[in-house]
Amino acid sequence: MIMKPKSKIILEPGNHQGKDVVFVKFPFDSELEKAVNLIDGARWSPDENAWYIHKSKFNLNSIFNKLKQFSFIDYSALMYKPPLKAERIIVKTVKQKVNFPKSYLNKLDQRRYSNSTKSTYVNYFSDFIRYFKDVDLNSIGVDEINNYILSLIKESNISASQQNQRINAIKFYYEKVLGKEKKFYNIERPIKSRTLPNVLSASEIKMMIDHTGNIKHKCIISLLYSGGLRRSELSNLRLNDILSQRMLIKIQNSKGNMDRYVGLSEFMLKLLRQYYKVYKPKEWLIEGQRGERYSGTSILKVVKTSANNAGISRRVTPHMLRHSFATHHLEKGTDLRYIQEFLGHSSTKTTEIYTHVARTDFSKFKNPLDEIYNNR
Repeated sequence: MIMKPKSKIILEPGNHQGKDVVFVKFPFDSELEKAVNLIDGARWSPDENAWYIHKSKFNLNSIFNKLKQFSFIDYSALMYKPPLKAERIIVKTVKQKVNFPKSYLNKLDQRRYSNSTKSTYVNYFSDFIRYFKDVDLNSIGVDEINNYILSLIKESNISASQQNQRINAIKFYYEKVLGKEKKFYNIERPIKSRTLPNVLSASEIKMMIDHTGNIKHKCIISLLYSGGLRRSELSNLRLNDILSQRMLIKIQNSKGNMDRYVGLSEFMLKLLRQYYKVYKPKEWLIEGQRGERYSGTSILKVVKTSANNAGISRRVTPHMLRHSFATHHLEKGTDLRYIQEFLGHSSTKTTEIYTHVARTDFSKFKNPLDEIYNNR
């Protein structure tokens, strides 16, 4: 019998979200994945496609004892210290505290912005205050603000998305907090690039569900797809949001503070009843081990593991299941306006992107290459 060679585990230093970490890298192995998942402080990074542990929590001896049974562990990168060179030295600057306007915070609360949006606005407007630290904010003109944004583009290479977010944070102060007219304040916006969403086929969705043994994880995959849900929407679902008599799921306080209903499939209802008998959740539909709301990070981990178990080599995210829900509806002939309602989009323009992904339109046209060879 030929033994399968063990995969090498590589430990190497790195940086994740501004913090020093140690990455744990290895080819996919389900047993090894489970072992790493049990290590205190271990987290999965979809961007790096690797596990990581914050340096403050990393213990080489502990990691070695827990993983040595699985494979050879290469930790040579942790021992290497590159020579200091003048061009490699980076001086870290500590951001100065700012006198942040309380009226800004109050207005964010009054308009019921999400915690994520509030955090983004406060951080970006704080940067703006620091930049103009010796200037009265009320006296800053459009040209000065445009120059500030331009400097961030040139010097910090901020993305188009971040540029828009920073502009919105600034506009919020002048237009919502100070009540100035929009025409007074008009910043050039970046041209949005149009990227098409990645989708899974119906057979790939079925494989993911079929290759997920844990009933809770099976429900997570099925809910994301059958309801076209965002991660946060799934986390926020409560038991009484499942309206079995009406065969509906109520999505509350979604993006833009909107409520909506999506259909509850018969298959989904059967799964949920099986799940309830095993886990008996108290408040949240999907709960963690201590009865807390299931985290977005845990949902991401479930989706990735299910995709790996199904043999899908592409990087799969929870949002791909939402994209697939919309695309499959469109291919089945569902009116775009209904799909817009299902997804909770405020405009059909957002939903129209799926018309470029669905195969419906392509089936109407004969490929010219086939025409050439069929007529020979």
